[in-house]
Amino acid sequence: MVYGEAVQVAKAKYPKSVTKTIKYGTAGFRTKADELDFIMYRMGLLATLRARDTKAVIGVMITASHNPEPDNGVKLIDPMGEMLAPAWEAHATTLANATDDGIAEAMATIAKEAGGIKEDEKALVFVGRDTRPSSDRLRDAVVAGVKAAGGEVKDFGVVSTPILHFVVTCHNDGGQYGEPTEEGYYKKIAQAFAKLRVSGASRGSYEPTILFDGANGVGAIMMERFIPYLGDSIKSTMYNKGEGVLNHLCGADYVKVQQKWPEGVPQAQNSRCVSVDGDADRVIYSFIDKNGKYSMLDGDKIATLVAGYFQELLKASGLTLKLGLVQTAYANGASTAYITEKLGVPVACAKTGVKHLHHVALQFDIGVYFEANGHGTVIFSKNAREAIRNAAQANESAQKLSQVMDVINETVGDAISDMLLVETVLHARGWSIEDWNSAYADLPNRQMKVTVADRAVITTTDAERVCVTPAGLQDTINSIVANYPNGRSFVRPSGTEDIVRVYAEASTQEGADNLAIAVGNAVYEQAGGVGDRPKI
Repeated sequence: MVYGEAVQVAKAKYPKSVTKTIKYGTAGFRTKADELDFIMYRMGLLATLRARDTKAVIGVMITASHNPEPDNGVKLIDPMGEMLAPAWEAHATTLANATDDGIAEAMATIAKEAGGIKEDEKALVFVGRDTRPSSDRLRDAVVAGVKAAGGEVKDFGVVSTPILHFVVTCHNDGGQYGEPTEEGYYKKIAQAFAKLRVSGASRGSYEPTILFDGANGVGAIMMERFIPYLGDSIKSTMYNKGEGVLNHLCGADYVKVQQKWPEGVPQAQNSRCVSVDGDADRVIYSFIDKNGKYSMLDGDKIATLVAGYFQELLKASGLTLKLGLVQTAYANGASTAYITEKLGVPVACAKTGVKHLHHVALQFDIGVYFEANGHGTVIFSKNAREAIRNAAQANESAQKLSQVMDVINETVGDAISDMLLVETVLHARGWSIEDWNSAYADLPNRQMKVTVADRAVITTTDAERVCVTPAGLQDTINSIVANYPNGRSFVRPSGTEDIVRVYAEASTQEGADNLAIAVGNAVYEQAGGVGDRPKI
């Protein structure tokens, strides 16, 4: 039987353990780690099929990113570092929900729908994992799936999500983007970063020192390996290096959502604290000023800083390239006003999820895209890349653009690469973190989660800014928002669990908090809330 071994191994070692329907979402599959063994095995099978389909290396990253340590997850990486193609997301869902005996039929159907995948075609899969206790076991399941489907595996061990995206891309493009190794990643970015500060690491109000919050995850390990390549270009003091619980009271998600200084990092005044998440694809800055006031600089602040800098370099270089910034509904209203009214850079709105932002960013020659949670990057069209490289031969500003391009990991949101990009802009302007923060003032905001029986009851439109179902909920939200000056709120279902996410902003923090609670309770009442009512 074709794919017979895949069925035999599944039944013997990785039998299906849940009966509920599961779906490959914006972050792949993500849930409690003890429910994932059979899914990981099947994603090994799928990655092998996809590698044969594309005749290229496919990546499999085992991580649950910013989720609590007991969770885990898996996402597949397409040949050029992209998220898995939508048609193959559907295939992933089909294969994950098949019975054990139905695996062979599901694989045969996928192969047929893909245009006929040859079972004897060579297939190579790159695998990486984060630091969770469950990741080793789940890696073994992925490897078993690849081998059962006749593929080969290269295990990169514990690496960040961005590094696995990088090495997949570099392998598949023959090394044009860089050397397809972890060391190749460090070398490329560090060399470009150092060139941008040859005149000295300090400048104006900028000092090259940071406090690095590693979220007790892989980001801390990657940064410690990166430091020797960076030399004296930046001084990083490491905290939350793995001695505590992953993502617990620290890391980018905690700092962003709770709007609090991370535990485990000393509260030094006017020091830049850089927090990454569990797989190092998100970054958030924060600081405490001389008066003891805490401020957090999120993906919106990063995006506006970066877009403004690119606009300056483009004007100085004389290049006529189309620059644009892509945000989601979570973008603070003040950031959107600043980028459009003050900087004059076009802004587009996309659905939540990096794959959606990436797609919209492709409309520009230089597309800056960031979610407010600190996940994002900058991508360059082939035309832009060639124009910048050519102009760099005789133009200093274009040369800087070319060097900045090499600091950026275009393949995916990358906390460490994005951090070095921010540090590059602050250095170029001679800015302290207070200078950066004073560019515009965020509207106070609040995020919260509402647990529901079935997240599918919530559907949205207009880049998730308008709720379509359940009927009447958007009208309720509109009437609540009308009571708050500068009020704005929206709700959207999680892509991975039965919760509804609520975002609210208003002219005061008290107003934003009360607005979030009121909208959260409306969701609870009209969309099947379960458990405790929403509160802060």
